[in-house]
Amino acid sequence: MRTASPDTHAPRAPGVFALTFRVYYEDTDAGGIVYHANYLRWMERVRTEWLRTLGVQQIDLAAQQGLQFVVSELEIRYVKPARLDDLLSVDLTVDQVRGASLRLGQRVWQTSPVTQDRVDASARPLVEASVRVAVMNRQDGRPAALPRWLLNAMESS
Repeated sequence: MRTASPDTHAPRAPGVFALTFRVYYEDTDAGGIVYHANYLRWMERVRTEWLRTLGVQQIDLAAQQGLQFVVSELEIRYVKPARLDDLLSVDLTVDQVRGASLRLGQRVWQTSPVTQDRVDASARPLVEASVRVAVMNRQDGRPAALPRWLLNAMESS
């Protein structure tokens, strides 16, 4: 199944990483509303691309250091539906850094197809999520410390 791919990096405020996605027919249910699980896929893509900007290639992290990121906790609120052909900005902020995990805030906004800015600057996000991403040792499945080089990269971004 073809999925929405990131169109561009959206304009962002300091400390916010964002990508823009177009809603395609296959992203919607029979009523033309985005199927709830697709928001999770887009959020995952934003997390992956954010890590890439920090120099993290997840396949290399696994192969060279035996580490991987896993979602250990997710709280999500669907506020308003997105619909077929909408242009969405999915963003990420780092809300908390702990020894073996990160708490990330992620939101989905409707954006203008012309400017790629929020359609209504005073609007609430369509979807709000709080995601805890933990670092896990691939061999034994136990939590592992966030690598120092990654913490340094996050501080300098």
